[in-house]
Amino acid sequence: MMTFIHPQVEIGGPRGVTSGAEIVREWFGRANVRLLPQRWFAREGRVVVEELGEWLSPETGEITGSQLVASAFSVRANLITRIVRHETVAEALADADLTVADEVALD
Repeated sequence: MMTFIHPQVEIGGPRGVTSGAEIVREWFGRANVRLLPQRWFAREGRVVVEELGEWLSPETGEITGSQLVASAFSVRANLITRIVRHETVAEALADADLTVADEVALD
């Protein structure tokens, strides 16, 4: 299995900070959320993705809620070393020391 996450990746969000690739794998296995990228920002190993988060019912798979969120990532040696979820793209950009000028045009 190919991995793009550092074994000791730092993970942060509304519930605090932790670390470890296994935490990321477990979260994706139970979160019942779909994250749909809307905009990307990047420079020198720092990436912010604005996402439409859609929370899904585990029983039916129907969308139970949605919200725009943003995640800030740090990348080193082709591995994600840090993931932090933010409520707004402005917060994520500030955390990653990026600006709207760092937006990546997607065609």
